Amino acid sequence: MMKTSKLTLLVFAMFVTFGLQAQQKIALVIHGGAGTIKKENMSDEREKAYEEKLTEALNAGYAILEDGGSSLEAIQEAIMIMENSELFNAGKGAVFTNEEKNELDAAVMTGKDRNAGAIAGVTNVKNPILAAIAVMNNSPHVMMAGGGAEQFAEEQGLEIVAPSYFYTEDRHKQIERLKNTEKQKLDHDGAQGTNNAQRFYDEKFGTVGAVAVDKEGNITAGTSTGGMTNKRYGRVGDVPIIGSGTYADNETCGVSATGHGEYFIRSVVAYDIAALMKYKGMSLEDAANEVVNNKLKAMGGDGGVIALDKQGNITMPFNTSGMYRGYIKEKGKPFVGIYQD
Repeated sequence: MMKTSKLTLLVFAMFVTFGLQAQQKIALVIHGGAGTIKKENMSDEREKAYEEKLTEALNAGYAILEDGGSSLEAIQEAIMIMENSELFNAGKGAVFTNEEKNELDAAVMTGKDRNAGAIAGVTNVKNPILAAIAVMNNSPHVMMAGGGAEQFAEEQGLEIVAPSYFYTEDRHKQIERLKNTEKQKLDHDGAQGTNNAQRFYDEKFGTVGAVAVDKEGNITAGTSTGGMTNKRYGRVGDVPIIGSGTYADNETCGVSATGHGEYFIRSVVAYDIAALMKYKGMSLEDAANEVVNNKLKAMGGDGGVIALDKQGNITMPFNTSGMYRGYIKEKGKPFVGIYQD
């Protein structure tokens, strides 16, 4: 009886262990920028376009996770879908600098080993997130910038395009309005309607990002951006700065940020959230809220973050009137949000 009892207990323990492993939750959270995004300034058609593109990115990334793919593969797919859309300030929809160029930044970090890669100021790489991943996987470096990053991307076999690929009429109109001023916008402004009374400025931070946890419990975070409209003098924001706009650690969380990059750099926003969890024992939600709505806001920094932990918990705090965002934890049930409420 004793042997049978021990055997039964052993089998039960193995079953429980296997069951817990099988129940590892998969999840994906994305953003497409935060800022002055108000419903009264949004046409029904444009709102639908954002919702559909965010949903497409969520479903595509989640399908990879569901099939046993890695969190890196999932965030790559989700971000590329947004990079290939003119709706977001990343890839195809990137804003113009004062010199009427499109300069792109991107970063990625894997929580399993805290490996990371980033690129800054590239002008001819179709999908900057792929260049960041290539830096992480195929070089001894963490960050590459400018011409060197472009040369590396080409040597890696990534798709190189003419700079004109990134030209969009809406973005060009923005730089024409701002070029002879000292004003810089942290994303794009746009016009709706046919007269000045109907004009509005959609001042949002159009960085895109994604964070995922896969069936192995590994977290990956990635971010991509076109930077600041009318920026000058080689400005680089928080996106490619590991720990500021992008961070991942399996033991705490993964974070992708969108906002006024200078403040996010000075506050080391992404890492600070992970540090509060690690050293103060704060929950994911409490840590992210403390950084975004208290610390960052006190400095004057606007924006938000998306974050998740290895249990699949998700939080998406922002201190602006809106943030394009969404998450998915179950097939066929994506959530997409735009406004504060």
